[in-house]
Amino acid sequence: MINTNNYFEQIKSVDFNGMPAALIKGHEFIVKATSNGSSWTSYQSSEAIKKTIDLYLSKLNEYVNNTSKATKKQTTKAKQQEDEKKLIEETLQKQKAMHKQKEAAAPAVTMVERIPDEIRFIRRFVNLDGKTKTKEDVLRFVNSLQKAILEKRIRKTSVHAGQIRMIQKKLIDLYNTMKAKTKIELSQETHNQLKEIVGTEKVFSSVSLIKAYINLNGKPGMKKKADGLLQRITRMVDKQKIPANDPYIDELTLITKNLESFLNNPSEKTLSIEPNELNGLNGILGCNCTTLKGIPSKPAVMNSMDFANLQFNTIGLQGKWFDLIGDPSSNFTAMVFGKPKMGKSYLCIDFAGYLARHHGKVLYVAKEEGLDLTLQQKLREKSVAHPNLSVASILPANLNRYDFIFLDSVNKLQLKPEDLNKLKQQYPDKSFIYIFQSTKNGNFRGENSFQHDVDVVIEVPEKGKAVQFGRFNQGGEIDIF
Repeated sequence: MINTNNYFEQIKSVDFNGMPAALIKGHEFIVKATSNGSSWTSYQSSEAIKKTIDLYLSKLNEYVNNTSKATKKQTTKAKQQEDEKKLIEETLQKQKAMHKQKEAAAPAVTMVERIPDEIRFIRRFVNLDGKTKTKEDVLRFVNSLQKAILEKRIRKTSVHAGQIRMIQKKLIDLYNTMKAKTKIELSQETHNQLKEIVGTEKVFSSVSLIKAYINLNGKPGMKKKADGLLQRITRMVDKQKIPANDPYIDELTLITKNLESFLNNPSEKTLSIEPNELNGLNGILGCNCTTLKGIPSKPAVMNSMDFANLQFNTIGLQGKWFDLIGDPSSNFTAMVFGKPKMGKSYLCIDFAGYLARHHGKVLYVAKEEGLDLTLQQKLREKSVAHPNLSVASILPANLNRYDFIFLDSVNKLQLKPEDLNKLKQQYPDKSFIYIFQSTKNGNFRGENSFQHDVDVVIEVPEKGKAVQFGRFNQGGEIDIF
């Protein structure tokens, strides 16, 4: 009896001469599906593949048993052709079902503003497969990867941290053992796994166009490129490659108008973007050097001069906000707490307005009050209404378009520490400001780990006064009203 446990051993004694074409196809299918017997994972995990292989084995055993019996009656040619046709049809149907199942099981592509650094390095590693590289090539890769880790552009909490560690180890091991040149070869399983990760995120087409538009800013002789960009935007919108519900369709509409004005005015020699507009568009693209918690793996020795020259991005807070908080990293987390009616929401709405005017797109989730008259009055009293500031009564499923997210309050949203950690892991380049309700004695309502996991802690201990005792500017304080 030939089965999955002994197939490749038993098949050696089977004579393929005169075997029906359908069985030969079945043999080819099982060789391909199991990588010539090296892995039965697809058989175990896919119902469609399992059914196809089981059907083939059943027909194969029937054929072998029938041909081994001397007293077996020969089937007629018409019957044989009918069986072959039926088997081929069944096999094709199973293969189609398997293909559909693979499509359904394929990981969903996430549209992003910028491909994370860890995925960029994974793609670079996959592209080495089958190529001959020098020892210097490998060293450059290792150095650039370790620099990204040291600058904390790759996070130890990333879902791909395991792959990054594996890549780093393989490259270091290769460098230490190779001679002048070597051909780099990955196993098929590793190649496929990493290739699948690389395809999980794709940059919005609209964001690529916005980048091209910003690159024209202030440069002479850009009329031809501006005209080409305008045609590209128009063509992609007309062909629905950029859908009407694209998150940046409003920005593209504005860009289109600006390009048309620039092209229709012969006296304009350069495309000049207003500072506020440029700031908003740069906010969409995000920072290329986000300060992150890196994988704790550094070069064994690093020159102090090189280390001293490393750049770690900060937001660039100014005025009273610098006095209160200092200048945190561009993806900081903060918590704000205080008793009711002390002014913590006023403080946060004021801060949200400042960030929207100067540093990017802001979302204020007002679960505590909802989108009602009270919130409207606070917005008016602080004069913070701005195109870059959005308000919501629920936490949206997608936060990609925002740089700063206020959650008012964490208690009303029923979020736990692990929920906030998950949000931060999902959006590592965003800043989150968490607002908490307080107990009667003035402490924030919730687990102590909330306070331990943030960079900035702001308390409103008395009406109209905010005090900061986080990691950046301990003791900073301002008046709220």
